[in-house]
Amino acid sequence: MRLFHRTSILPSDVIALADEHFKALGLRGTSDTMRSRTFTGELGTLQLKVRSDGGHYTLVEAFTDQIGESRLDKNVKKFFNRVHRAADPHHAPAAGY
Repeated sequence: MRLFHRTSILPSDVIALADEHFKALGLRGTSDTMRSRTFTGELGTLQLKVRSDGGHYTLVEAFTDQIGESRLDKNVKKFFNRVHRAADPHHAPAAGY
């Protein structure tokens, strides 16, 4: 599954948040480059790419090896919420029912 998020925080900050978030889930991370990571574990494999987009924005792309909405995909969405809160500390996530 492919997921993406656009934010205003720096790519290096997004990578630091990803290292912290996904390693806490028990995933092992490898540093592919300064702007990409691959995390593997029992939940599956996640490839995360971060790049500058449209001037002052950062585009975060996540690719998982899972079909449908797996636990890994849900945790990627939680990570995007965490990135959003880093950009806007007053953001309060709401359920989308």
